[in-house]
Amino acid sequence: MPNDSSERRRRVTAQRTGPLLMEGPVEVTLDDGTVVSSDRFCVALCTCRRSRTYPWCDTSHRKPAGPSQTDTQGPEATSELLNP
Repeated sequence: MPNDSSERRRRVTAQRTGPLLMEGPVEVTLDDGTVVSSDRFCVALCTCRRSRTYPWCDTSHRKPAGPSQTDTQGPEATSELLNP
């Protein structure tokens, strides 16, 4: 029952460019029906789907998805940015 007093509420913290932080312990059911669990006091759930340990976050969201704009423009563009 959702309002059962024996279950305490869990706090979830959403971050704009990072994982969902959730008070643990947690049990997560994946799309394929697999159930994974963690007994940690706080877990980071991946939202970018780049994690090698999905559904747990491994900070892959911090790595650039592709080359930066200055990398694709060559060394001339970089020197123009440094010496206007």
